[in-house]
Amino acid sequence: MTPANAPRLTALTFDLDDTLWANRAVMERAEAEHYAWLDGEIGHANDFPLEEYTRRRMALGLEHPLRRGDFTWLRREAMHAMLRDAGHDDEQAGHWSRAAIERFLALRHELTPFPEASELLDSLARDYRLGAITNGNVDLARLALDHHFEFSIAAGEWLAPKPDARPFLAAMARLGSRPSTTLHVGDSWKEDALPAARLGMQAAWIDVKGQGAPGPVPAGVHVITHVRELPALIARLND
Repeated sequence: MTPANAPRLTALTFDLDDTLWANRAVMERAEAEHYAWLDGEIGHANDFPLEEYTRRRMALGLEHPLRRGDFTWLRREAMHAMLRDAGHDDEQAGHWSRAAIERFLALRHELTPFPEASELLDSLARDYRLGAITNGNVDLARLALDHHFEFSIAAGEWLAPKPDARPFLAAMARLGSRPSTTLHVGDSWKEDALPAARLGMQAAWIDVKGQGAPGPVPAGVHVITHVRELPALIARLND
């Protein structure tokens, strides 16, 4: 329960991956299948296995810290450089790196939201304004859940991935809400719960692994284990 003089919620912001759907298996399948597809086209994987591609993406993120959350850029640029090293000219490397990323993104969007997600969002949208903030490269417009949200901020493409405050502040500006009247919902302790709390927002941290908070729970952070528990939490906050 919030203090008696606490304002009622007017808006919610949502993380997407592992908040509204289970994402790990989606990403593992997309990673493996798009790379196998590319190998079937140009036969590169013997010299450059998937692990090498992963290593190059991570190294590129360290070389370009402002781009560390722009995962599509990291994938495309790392793939392009790797294909150049494999002997392809710049035009061929550009063509195949773009094609591989398109295949990856198509697979990455083949996901199934939690069974409760659509009905939950539909119910919440009757009383609250809803926005999404993601560090991932999912395009909400390609998903059936899109119509529940007024907007989606791809924070990595802004070069300001969570826990940067800017995507949270931009979301509240679009929603016309104040930190004290906004609840952020997400599964990451460092990228969702803590930055929201630092801004004075309420935060619903989804403890996906059921292991409890990794540190002291700040004021305004509320621990749940699944998004289905959100209506009960909101009722308590507005009581």
